[in-house]
Formats: sequence, C-alpha cells, structure tokens
Amino acid sequence: MGDIYILMLVALTVLAIIDLVVGVSNDAVNFLNSAIGSKAVSIKTIMVIASIGVALGAITSSGMMEVARKGIFNPSEFYFNEIMFIFMAVMITDILLLDVFNSLGMPTSTTVSIVFELLGAAVAISLIKISNNGESMADVGKYINTATALLIISGILLSVFIAFSVGALVQFLSRLLYSFQFDKKRSIINAVFGGFAITAITYFIFVKGMKGTPFYGDVKHLIEGKTFEIIFFGFLFWTILSQLLIMLFKVNILKFIVVIGTFSLAMAFAGNDLVNFIGVPIAALNSWQEWSASGIPANEFSMGVLAKKVPSNPWLLFIAGGIMVVTLWFSKKAKIVIETGINLSRQGEGHEKFQPNAVSRTVVRGAILFNTGLSKIIPEKTLKWVDSKFQRPVVDLPKDKSYELPAFDMVRASVNLFVAGILISIGTSLKLPLSTTYVTFMVAMGTSLADRAWGRESAVYRVAGVFNVIGGWFLTAFSAFTVAAIFAYIIYLGEIVSVAILLILVLFLLGRSSYRHAKKAKEKKEKRYMERAELITINEVVEESSDHISEVVKRVNKLFTNVVDDLANHDLNKLSKTEKHVKKLNKEVNELKSDVFYFIKSLDDSSVRASRFYILVLGYLQDVTQSIEYISTTSFNHVNNNHKNLKKSQIKDLKDINNKLQSLFNKLEKDFTERDFNNLVSILDAKQELFNDVSESIDKQIARIRTEDTSPKNATLYFGILLETKDLISALMSLLQLYEEFKIQENVKKI
Repeated sequence: MGDIYILMLVALTVLAIIDLVVGVSNDAVNFLNSAIGSKAVSIKTIMVIASIGVALGAITSSGMMEVARKGIFNPSEFYFNEIMFIFMAVMITDILLLDVFNSLGMPTSTTVSIVFELLGAAVAISLIKISNNGESMADVGKYINTATALLIISGILLSVFIAFSVGALVQFLSRLLYSFQFDKKRSIINAVFGGFAITAITYFIFVKGMKGTPFYGDVKHLIEGKTFEIIFFGFLFWTILSQLLIMLFKVNILKFIVVIGTFSLAMAFAGNDLVNFIGVPIAALNSWQEWSASGIPANEFSMGVLAKKVPSNPWLLFIAGGIMVVTLWFSKKAKIVIETGINLSRQGEGHEKFQPNAVSRTVVRGAILFNTGLSKIIPEKTLKWVDSKFQRPVVDLPKDKSYELPAFDMVRASVNLFVAGILISIGTSLKLPLSTTYVTFMVAMGTSLADRAWGRESAVYRVAGVFNVIGGWFLTAFSAFTVAAIFAYIIYLGEIVSVAILLILVLFLLGRSSYRHAKKAKEKKEKRYMERAELITINEVVEESSDHISEVVKRVNKLFTNVVDDLANHDLNKLSKTEKHVKKLNKEVNELKSDVFYFIKSLDDSSVRASRFYILVLGYLQDVTQSIEYISTTSFNHVNNNHKNLKKSQIKDLKDINNKLQSLFNKLEKDFTERDFNNLVSILDAKQELFNDVSESIDKQIARIRTEDTSPKNATLYFGILLETKDLISALMSLLQLYEEFKIQENVKKI
C-alpha cells in the first residue's frame, strides 16, 4: 500500500516542477512590467537583475511553507491518506488553472489560487468525513480555518482599492513635481525623490524579503520595533548618496530606482510566493516521512505533526530557484502576461487587447461628467498650471525608430515599484494577506489613470481590460475552490486510479494548450500589421498591400466554396466553422483599417498619394470581407433555423458561379503574389461576363417563383447570396481598377 503514496510523491514532484514553470510565467508580470515598459535598461540587463533577485529570494526562502500545512485546515483532524488526496487535488488544479490564465495572457494571484485550492479540497474531504461520522454541517469549522479564508477575501478587496488609490495619488503628486521634463529638474529634487523611493524599496527588501529566512533571527533585533529609525536614517543616507551619484557620476537616479526596485520585487516574489509552487509537495514529503516511520496504517495516522514548524531543505530551494530563473528567460507565455500589463498602462494609443463593455462605458462616462463638474469648481489658473505639468514633450525620433518609444517614462516606473514595495511592506507588518500580483497590477493601473495615459480614445478599452483582469481574480478563487473540491472527491473515490486518470488529463490539456499557443504565436507572426513608419513610398505600399490582397483573395476563395458546398449538404457544423473563419478574416481587415491613422501620421509630406492608395485598398478589401460574411452568416442562419434545403437547380447555379469565381480568385492570388499586374486588363474585361452570370441566375429564380412551388425563405437566401456575390465581384474589380490606374500612372512617369 505504501507504494501508492511513493508514486503520489513522485507525481507531486513532477507537478511541482510544472507548477514552478506555469507559476513564474504568470507572476513575472509583478516585477518585470515597470522595467520593461519604461525601457530604463536593456531587456537582457533587466532579466539578469530579475534572475539574481529570484535566485536569492528562492534560496533564502524558509519558514514560509506553513500555509500548505496548517494555514487553511486543521491537520490533526485528517489522516495521512486524506492529506495526500488533498495535496494531489491541489497541485493538479493549480497547474491547470494557472496555465489557463497564462494562455489568456491574464495575470492572476498564485497566492489566492493555492489558498482556495487548499480550502476547496479540504472542504470536500471534510464533508466526506462529516458524512461518514454522522456529524452535522456545523462541524465543518472543526476541520477548516474559516477565519483565514475570510481574512484573505477581505485582503483581496482592500488591496485592490487601496493599491489603485494610493498609486494614483502618488503618481499625480510625482507628476506635479516632475512634469514630463524630469531630465531638466534640479539635482536636489532628484536626490530627495531618489532618497524617498530607494528607502521604501530597501525597507521592503528587509521587511518583506528577509522575513522568514534562516538568518532573519540574527538581525531581528535590529529591525523589529525600529521602523521609524530605519526609515529616517535610510532616507538621509539614500538622499545624500543619490546627490553624490548625480553630481559626481551623472547617474540617472530614476534608472537606478527602477533597477533596484525590480531586484527587490523579484527577490520578494521568489522568497514569499515559492510556497505557492512547492509548499504543497514539501508538506506531502514531510507527511510521508512521518507516516512511514510510524508503522501505523495510512487511514489511521493523524497528521497533527504538520502543525509543527519544519525547516525547508536548502537543496530543494536551490533547485526550485534554478527552475524559476530558467523559466523567466525562456517562457513565451510569460511574455504574453507581461504584454497585458504594459498594454493596459502604456502612454498613448495603439492596438487595444480588450473590447469595451457596458460597465466600462458607464464608468468612463461617469468619470467625464465628474471631471466636467470638478473643472467648474477649481480655479481656471490652477487647472492650467496642472495641465502644464502633464504636457508630454514631442520625441523626435527617426521614422524607422518610432517603435523604440517606451510604454511610459521612468517617473511612472519608479512610482510603480516603490509604491508597490511600501504597500506590501505595510501589509506584511500588519499581517494582512496581500497578494503581490494584486498590489503591483493595481498600482500600475492607478498610476496610468493619474498620468492621463487613459485618454478619451483609449479609456473605455483600458477600463474594460482592468475589469476583465479583476473579474479573473475572483474567478480564480471560485474556480480554484470548485475544481479542487471536485478533484479531491474523485481521488477519494478512485485513489491511485483516479490520480492516474487526472495526471493523463493534465498532460493532455497542457499539451493541447502548448500546441494552441504555438499555433497562435505562429499566426501572429505571419499576420502583418501596418506599423507606424513601416512604409514610406507608394511602391512600398503597393508591395505590402499586394500581400494583403493575395491573402484575402486566397481565404475568400476557400470560404465561398465552403459555404456553397456546406449549404448543398445542409451541414450546420461545417457552416458554423466557416462562419468563425469568416469573422476572423473580417476582424483582421478591420484591424488593418484601424491602423490607417498611425500609417498616415508617420508619412512625410511627399507620400500623401501612398496614403490615399492604401486607404482605398483597405476599403475595397473590407467590402469583400463584408460580402463573404453576409453570405456565410445568412447561410448558417438558414440551416440553423431548419428551413428547407435549396433546390438542386439553385445549388447547380451557385456551383457554376463558384467555379468561375474560383478561376478568377486563383488568377488574382497568383498575380498579386508574384506582383505581376499585366493580366489585370483581361480580368477587368471579363467583369461583365461574371455580372451577367449572376444576373442570369437571378432571372432564373424569378421564373421559378412564378412557375414553381418555391419556399420564400429559400428565395430570400438565394437572392441575398447572389446580390452579395455581385457586390463582392464589384469590390474586387474596383480594386483591380485601382491597381491598373496606378500601373498606368507609373508608366507615364517613366516616359
């Protein structure tokens, strides 16, 4: 029987490694966003600093594992086999949950996930014990530390509100102090700001980073009870040092703050959140060691021993730190999560990841009304002075270097880091269960709002994004509790068989997730957005737009054929899939069109013609995709509503039109791929023949209606498809006419 638990320990070890990978991928956002977003130093330097912080934090992490052993449940009320069931359910749930959030690019809290997984699994086993022992539901408090769970929930709500509010206030005051011209400020202002920020960060390292380490007891008497002295003398020391660094070595003190802040948050993350990844497996190992030495059956051995404090194995911490550092460097999903945070806090416009919703629109509308009312109360002179502090300078970069602009400046990056450090330090000293993810993310959102990064053009998208992330946090707690409880019950019923099945499920889901992520990344790489200043001349625009046209024509060709074939077979499933592909194509073309502003803005005065050409190309492509979307949607709705099949004569006419369209599409795809526009005239000449074919099909249908028993729904669908096909052909021909005119103009220029 003991072999079963050895196998569970092996499984837990493997799961711990996987959990470290998915956990770091999610939590890297906590300490990398500010440095990467501000571009204070190179990415490589940031990664080296963060890696040192993570490694040091992991190696010195000790005494932080109690939450997995006794923080959520009373171990003395459970037997060894029940504890192992709880731990297996927790680790399986944690990996799946974090991987889902990583794939979505959403930062969540590993602390909250592990706590609610422990709570859910423990509650499930407790209810089983209550049922078996004939106890009542009121006895659940004997097994579960309900006060801890309630404290964590209140901590979540408080941390979200406080972090956002404090971040916004400090950033507003910092911007009034610095404006956007921080490089022109007197050195004493930089020194005082540096002294304040670095004092907060270093105090954060000592209070949050060192607490629980093996050597904390040696310096405990120097730290505890001396908060004021540490802060006061630290402020004096760092202010003087900052002034010396600025005067003697011309050091950019804001850059120094970002570097040391990144290190401190990375160290604290590894030192304190490591419990979220390996705390459960270590607790399981401790449990097995005690049980195996007892000689008592697994279902009779009480786990009260877990209530004792057990020092962690330094070798295990070293290995865990190594895995975390490697993950930090190579995790692609970590980059997606980081992009989400930077995207929501960046200064300026660009691609918005989230779509607006009713809540975000209401909040933004309310904020506008509040701002309007406030402006009537505050003196106009004060408003002008405040506005002057928020005027961003125009950065004169070469057009091919505009992408190098940071998402936000180092003032905001510094505020993000030291405010997060202060709040986490205060939370720790007050023994509040704050999540580093919640605090760092909400501070970043608060500073973004105060820094006017959310303008009228972007606010509704950014607010929607923040609500999505916050909603995901609460979903984390609910999902973690529910799924862990279900898994614990399944493992209780089937024991090793259930464990094996669940592990296979984990491998399958992780494999599928990795495959989908790789596929998505490949699609994103292949997908060509019109970036700022990417193209300058009309010829470059022709080259680029030819690729767009070739790709759209290729996909429309396939989609039109699919609709006709699926409609002929009355295949709802395939029509549904085709509709999804059509909507995806339409979305991509709309995204290209939404970038026209940035494209035009980046051009010089001599390239106005290129702008007009590109706008027209995108307009015609949008007409094409809208036509195929209408054809696909109406066909799907017709079959989905169980209307009668199209008649054989109708299908035959559609297939004849499709065959001729396929020939046209194939020619166009080949010509635009090879940049051979010599055949455009012959294709344009065939335009009327295509129109005549469609018109003839319309006439045939009119005759059918007058002479045959025809369904009105069929007639509506059929006429709709034919008319949209005609519009599709017309848009394509207008596109070809545009290229033909361009070719003639270029030939005239050469003469």
